[in-house]
Amino acid sequence: MDEFIEELMESMDCGTKYIGNIPIPNAVINSWIIMAILMVLTLVFVRNLKVVPTSKVQMVVEAIVQFINNFFGGILGEAGKGYIPFLGTVMIYIVFANICGLFGLEPPTKDLRVTAALALMSICLIEWSGIHRKGVLGWLKSFLEPMPLLLPINILEVGIRPLSLCMRLFGNVLGAHIIMELIKINIPVGVPLPFSMYFDVFDGIIQAYVFVFLTSLFMQEKMEMEE
Repeated sequence: MDEFIEELMESMDCGTKYIGNIPIPNAVINSWIIMAILMVLTLVFVRNLKVVPTSKVQMVVEAIVQFINNFFGGILGEAGKGYIPFLGTVMIYIVFANICGLFGLEPPTKDLRVTAALALMSICLIEWSGIHRKGVLGWLKSFLEPMPLLLPINILEVGIRPLSLCMRLFGNVLGAHIIMELIKINIPVGVPLPFSMYFDVFDGIIQAYVFVFLTSLFMQEKMEMEE
């Protein structure tokens, strides 16, 4: 039992590598690897694009871009279309970060520091979208809506929202990782594969979808103008 617990704890340890005397968390290194892969794929996929697509690769890329534009455009509207490239990039990164366990990399999103950084970027974008849309005075006034009595709660939401985004993503990814490790330790042959397809692929994609969906929903709320 002690060996089992030790193996499980080792699987949960994100670990740190050193470059000289500088400690770098494995989650950061894995994020760099994922970003490098995405950059290479981007350069490969945008080569030889045609006005009328003739290759399956271009059709798939255009379908993904169209889905991202329609998904976020339907929530944010015309006023928020400038934020779509950023939100789409975050969604693609989180998808790759969540499913990279299939390729031997530890998911960076099982490190609380990574999900906290993503949540911090999201809340900055949410509040900035309100400032950009309404102006500073209009943004400050929104904390008094729908009634001044709710000012403390509206201020608390600024901190609660990133915490919610952070812990939801972290908890689901870490929970899925722990379950997969338990299955691998106890039944190492055959059984882990279908479970991996669910926890690493399906659940990973769903968590990325939920993260950016909630971010865009909060942005739409901040950008909403009084009639």
